[in-house]
Amino acid sequence: MKFTRPNLGLHEVQGTRANNVILAHTPPLQHNFSPFLDTRPGAGAAERFKGLAGTRRSGLVAYRSADGVRWSKIREEPVLTEGAFDSQNLAFWSESEGCYVCYYRTFKKIGGTGYRWISRAVSKDFVTWENQGEMTFGDAPPEHLYTNQTSAYFRAPHIYIAICARFMPGRQVLSDAEAKAINVDPGYFKDCSDAVLMSSRGGTRYDRTFLEAFLRPGLGISNWVSRSNYPGLNVVQTGENEMSFYVLRNYGQPSIYIRRYTLRLDGFASVHAGYAGGEMITRPFTFSGSKLEANFATSAPGGVRFHLEDPAGAQLAESNELIGDQIAREVTWKGAADVSRFAGKPVRLRVRLKDADLYAIRFA
Repeated sequence: MKFTRPNLGLHEVQGTRANNVILAHTPPLQHNFSPFLDTRPGAGAAERFKGLAGTRRSGLVAYRSADGVRWSKIREEPVLTEGAFDSQNLAFWSESEGCYVCYYRTFKKIGGTGYRWISRAVSKDFVTWENQGEMTFGDAPPEHLYTNQTSAYFRAPHIYIAICARFMPGRQVLSDAEAKAINVDPGYFKDCSDAVLMSSRGGTRYDRTFLEAFLRPGLGISNWVSRSNYPGLNVVQTGENEMSFYVLRNYGQPSIYIRRYTLRLDGFASVHAGYAGGEMITRPFTFSGSKLEANFATSAPGGVRFHLEDPAGAQLAESNELIGDQIAREVTWKGAADVSRFAGKPVRLRVRLKDADLYAIRFA
């Protein structure tokens, strides 16, 4: 993966315009400017890109751009004023909700401890925002969530994926001697952090099924420092069967860099069964379409089989066994070419697996 650093010549910084700077001389707005490509139907060419920037002192200021390089304020006044904003505050157009959504930094006190938190606002026009309040996390324990990096998953935009930086203040791993050896900034090695996976379907709730690290700091000591392992915004497709996310590494050190990590499409998590086998039963649901597609992987003796049932568990259709490793395999059914006759009716799926992973399913 190759990136090219352009010489834009737009802003003079440290006595020269020979740089790639797109926003300058507007403190504190360049501190945490977070742009995005606006996918709202009907968005004008002059504001194809939008962004938010600001702190508690300034509020969040809205920007627009035709090319993602030359930016102007939509208005001088901030569009959001109630928040801490001392981190990356991001926004995007939600196809499923039909509005812009913004996830921004707040603080929440629990049991006398202040936690870095996430709150949410929505807007129809990117100027007038409705503050919806703090996000909730079910029964997950409170943790410092530094940058949330929430975005609509490009293969299922009604699902928002957040590969979030989890910060552990005061959890020091390196000794003073080790910190000196890697030449880390003296103010940035007495904490540690990793990345966790969250999801949402809109509203003020994140699902934190997975409390374990999605990305650990890794071998060595260089990434067991403050604010290392912070993911960048968005997950992007980088191959026919591959997607990537990007992570800041070696923070506060001369060797700081960004690393790319890859996943198979839909490969954030899977339903897994070992050689002894296992099964999953879904909640009742309705579907449209006539066929079921599965993203799965098995071993040579492993397999996946689907049983379509009514809500009480009576079998309606049984699939042929799936063996192999495919992103979008059409499920075939015993005694029937499709399952359209069950569309629109409450059903559930029983999935039996052996030495296999099931990453995603969809009816089409």
